Amino acid sequence: MKRYTPLLAFAGIVAIAFVAVVILDYSAVAHAHAWGGVVADAASLATLEKQITEMAAQLKTAADDVKKSAETTQVELKNLGTTTADTKKAADDALIKHNEISQRMTELEQKMTQLRQGGGPERQKTIGEQVTENAEVLDFLKSGRKGRVSMKLKAIISSLTTDANGSAGDLIVPQRLAGIITPPQRRMTIRDLITPGRTNSNAIQYVKETGFTNSAATVSETSGATKPQSEIKFDLMTTSVTTVAHWVKATRQILSDVPQLQSYIDGRLRYGLAYVEEGQLLNGSGTGTDLNGINTQATAYAAPIVPSAAGSLTKIDVIRLAILQAFLAEYPANGIVMHPSDWADIELTKTDVGDYLMANPQGGIEPRLWRLPVVETQAETVDNFLVGAFQLGAQIFDREDASVEISTEDGDNFVKNLVTILAEERLALAVYRPESFVKGTFTGALAA
Repeated sequence: MKRYTPLLAFAGIVAIAFVAVVILDYSAVAHAHAWGGVVADAASLATLEKQITEMAAQLKTAADDVKKSAETTQVELKNLGTTTADTKKAADDALIKHNEISQRMTELEQKMTQLRQGGGPERQKTIGEQVTENAEVLDFLKSGRKGRVSMKLKAIISSLTTDANGSAGDLIVPQRLAGIITPPQRRMTIRDLITPGRTNSNAIQYVKETGFTNSAATVSETSGATKPQSEIKFDLMTTSVTTVAHWVKATRQILSDVPQLQSYIDGRLRYGLAYVEEGQLLNGSGTGTDLNGINTQATAYAAPIVPSAAGSLTKIDVIRLAILQAFLAEYPANGIVMHPSDWADIELTKTDVGDYLMANPQGGIEPRLWRLPVVETQAETVDNFLVGAFQLGAQIFDREDASVEISTEDGDNFVKNLVTILAEERLALAVYRPESFVKGTFTGALAA
């Protein structure tokens, strides 16, 4: 019997909650507002608005049914001292239906909040949750008292971009992180291998011995004996200074207003020069304005000996034979250049029992092979290798170091408040001894 004693009171609370929902108005739900920095989809909001309106009507009907069941229960308890089975079933059904609709209403409100927040800050409690979780309401329901209970519902302060009460849109601004997120940058390595130098001219000339016939031999000490004559040939070699340059446009105002941007642009333009320089030092074609790169002039790989294990050569064996080729040409190599993929393949070489031959996965080792340092660079093509006496065989001559200049006198920059930011450098590459460099492909060397 006590089971239905607070039913009428609960019906009153349901009515209060419903009235509170109506009073707080769903007009804010009916419009596509910016919430948490994300603009909600107008079509989705309209659909949810319609569903919530329909659900509100159903909730009112369910609340009326609960109230009627409670009144019937009170009459039977007064007249009969108990309730009939039909009345109990009707009361249970009305209460279950009301709770189901209320739950669905809550889910729609949560969905609406999530759509408007776009994954933003933690959602506010719905009106139904505020009513059913209120301590005074819960205490009233548990006590079984008759009468009414009321509670105040506070307006939820939102980030709606309006001037309505409960709106704080003008107080919220996006959080701007300091700095600029930069793209990855390649580590430059080739310049460090080569002997540095400077010039104040537009070309480098040097005298190179291009032929030597050595006729030295023992001779008789008798009078009139003719001593052998040797021959040495010299040629004048010339390598031109080339310019690497590029530029960008920017507004004068943005450079004045964001000083950091100018230094960032300077750094990116300088990186662009270094990126091209790395490729030119290795692979410049020597035609037009290109440098005559080391790979372009290097000696082709040709195995100087036939190893005893020629049938099972590996990349490691090929590098050793290339070192030997340079050594036999009287130019002991001091470095190895290859693509990171090829070095990774070498490091992953295993013994017959599965142990790593070249690497320890638990600790790093300096990239070295056959006592020489290995330089990994993506400027080298996959499957290619270069072994050589870099400091002995080549030299870089810097005419002008990488510099960045800004001008307003380019084109119509002055009248358009634009500036041109130009970065350039000038340098030459002299490969004195092409035979001190040995180049090849692993695929070709292993197939020979």
